[in-house]
Amino acid sequence: MGSRAYNKAKGAKAENDVAGYLRDHGYPDADRRIRNGRNDRGDIGGVPYVVIEVKNTASYAGELAGWLAEAETERRNAGADVGLVWHKRKGTQDPGQWYVTMTGETAALFMRALSNYLNPNSP
Repeated sequence: MGSRAYNKAKGAKAENDVAGYLRDHGYPDADRRIRNGRNDRGDIGGVPYVVIEVKNTASYAGELAGWLAEAETERRNAGADVGLVWHKRKGTQDPGQWYVTMTGETAALFMRALSNYLNPNSP
């Protein structure tokens, strides 16, 4: 298998693994999305309000900014509220132990939503 085909297969496996993890953890409609070229709407569908870009690479140093920009473009394409990157962590095949990266703006939105959910009567 050539390098490009290998990387595509590796990426598809990671996307399927993340979708399966999400299905097992409360998102029964989570699935791997078909690519749409420049109109791509992220790698995982079926998670309301969120676009998820999945990455499976040995190194991500210097890549996070580009990945977040990609997730932001896909978030706009999908009309979602937030975009994030779910990337493989070296040494584990369990997507629950991988990393999720987002901007501070997105993190603040998640924290506000969680606060409102846990304490709906707060100002």
